[in-house]
Amino acid sequence: MSATLSASALLAVPMAPLVGSVLAGILGTKFGGNRIGRAASHSLTILGVFVAFVISAMTLKSVALDGARFNETIYEWMVVGGLKMEIGFLVDGLTAMMMCVVTFVSLMVHIYTIGYMEEDEGYNRFFAYISLFTFSMLMLVMSNNMLQLFFGWEAVGLVSYLLIGFWYNKPTAIFANMKAFLVNRVGDFGFILGIGLIAAYAGTLNYGEAFAKADDLAKLSFPGTEWMLITVICICLFIGAMGKSAQFPLHVWLPDSMEGPTPISALIHAATMVTAGIFMVTRMSPLFELSDTALSFVLVIGAITALFMGFLGIIQNDIKRVVAYSTLSQLGYMTVALGASAYSVAVFHLMTHAFFKALLFLGAGSVIIGMHHNQDIRWMGGVRKYMPITWITSLLGSLALIGTPLFAGFYSKDSIIEAVHESHLWGAGFAYWAVLIGVFVTAFYSFRMYFLVFHGKERYDQNPDAHHDDHGHGHDDHGHGHGDHHDAHKPHETPWVVWLPLVLLAIPSVVIGYITIQPMLYGEFFKDSIFIDATKHHAMKELAEAFHGPMAMALHGLTAPPFWLALSGVVLAWYMYLVNPALPAAIKRSFSPIYNLLENKYYMDWFNEHVLARGTRALGTGLWKGGDQGIIDGAIVDGSWKTIGRIAGVVRWMQSGYIYHYAFAMLLGVFILMTYFVWFNR
Repeated sequence: MSATLSASALLAVPMAPLVGSVLAGILGTKFGGNRIGRAASHSLTILGVFVAFVISAMTLKSVALDGARFNETIYEWMVVGGLKMEIGFLVDGLTAMMMCVVTFVSLMVHIYTIGYMEEDEGYNRFFAYISLFTFSMLMLVMSNNMLQLFFGWEAVGLVSYLLIGFWYNKPTAIFANMKAFLVNRVGDFGFILGIGLIAAYAGTLNYGEAFAKADDLAKLSFPGTEWMLITVICICLFIGAMGKSAQFPLHVWLPDSMEGPTPISALIHAATMVTAGIFMVTRMSPLFELSDTALSFVLVIGAITALFMGFLGIIQNDIKRVVAYSTLSQLGYMTVALGASAYSVAVFHLMTHAFFKALLFLGAGSVIIGMHHNQDIRWMGGVRKYMPITWITSLLGSLALIGTPLFAGFYSKDSIIEAVHESHLWGAGFAYWAVLIGVFVTAFYSFRMYFLVFHGKERYDQNPDAHHDDHGHGHDDHGHGHGDHHDAHKPHETPWVVWLPLVLLAIPSVVIGYITIQPMLYGEFFKDSIFIDATKHHAMKELAEAFHGPMAMALHGLTAPPFWLALSGVVLAWYMYLVNPALPAAIKRSFSPIYNLLENKYYMDWFNEHVLARGTRALGTGLWKGGDQGIIDGAIVDGSWKTIGRIAGVVRWMQSGYIYHYAFAMLLGVFILMTYFVWFNR
């Protein structure tokens, strides 16, 4: 153990949010008799997350500047055979960075929630949930073994289920949280199979011990096949990441999860939970580096998600869904980087994306509050002059998202594009064009939303649904019970507890990439966190040779194709939605089949519902009626006693009660036995 990192201090990082969650969840709700009020509930949870953030920041400083490391068991739960099940922490560059991202974004969301959920009846319960989520995510990223990783993995899924369905009287929210839960179970089935294979063949759940046996695992074949065992393990693990990080085709849950309150969209579906899969694959880099097949699979899935989910963002009119499809696309970019063996670039984009995407989600929530619970961007416009802080911070977030030089997103996104361009794996060519085209698509839908919301003609008084909220019980999306008299009011800037987190998130959205690209990608920040086989996968080596500092990279970026593609997307959005607003409707009429395809989300939901779900129901009905009722109940259970009954019925007729009948039967039996032995012993 390093002298600069103490186990007790590290233990306080996840425990502080947990204590706040328990106190608010018990004492602040009906379950505990509502013994504390709203102010006490949000103060306790914010204090817990603040403590976690301060210790995380101190840990990051020790790791980055002093080279401190920690990898020890905190508590041994049990030993089954030779398999140890324990709780332990592994703190290195990757963990320290994730700890700071999770706690900082969570802290901003906690503060923001004070204003956003101001009048919601479940105020205390909401704070308990988001603090519990923070604990779960910290346990996931700080783990040094796969058992604790799986605990955190499932815990964030459970709390996500609770938060998406927070408004449990709203049918669409209940449908969305069940959809998220079930789709994630599909991915988690693959994830636990991968962990099980590691436990079976490596005999350990500890990261370090398993990675030490990686070369031995690479020599084995999966039983009964010619497949490499390491390939099967990595693909199973990545299937778990596909569910949690919403990769095609297990992406369908994330857009619907926007039914939950906006703060959880920022916390869970932009900055933390959906990046758990990216973090996990990065942590498992010593295994993935041994299978080019698995890396190609990761590369192609990421490219499909990055490009085709971006297309869906173009036709969305709900402000939160535009940002949600942007999240899907950016998660695809991170996955592409993983497939190109540029793991450090993937988590670098994870970090930059966490700040500017949380900013965009919270900015969208601020607009929703200011627009009196209107979420349709078609009925906004001209909001800039009424909400100046929300406007400028949203603009900065949008510029970071599209990869404007000097902004955080530029350094991470351009590094991904260059990394996949240098990759020679199968599928790299398709992936390169997918992420390149995705730059234009991202810029177009991002500034389509920006121009429709903040510029142009004011349209908020033309909304045909202005007198209807989303909940059906008198509360709008941000928990405020505004009446109809507010609908005619102009937009207004939100309270300081809402706009302050926007400002604090806007700062890293601009500068964090410039500051950290050198140590994170080309320094030794991840030196013992990530393993790359440079002889086979040389993308990072090529990037390092071409890097001459963040300013030089930004200046070169002004002449590179991604910048001009992004600029083209912005200009086209400006022309179509400010200069010639009749053009989008004309294009929609001319390309109605393509529009219908996008509107129906490539018919993935239809396929899942009418093919997979119906097929599963038919299979289940067949197994129930044919297997359970027909074979088990009918043939085995009922059939056995009926057969015995019939035999007993026949035997009963032979029980006459007369001695001479029984004597005759005995003589007959003796005669048959004698005949048998004489005949077969001749």
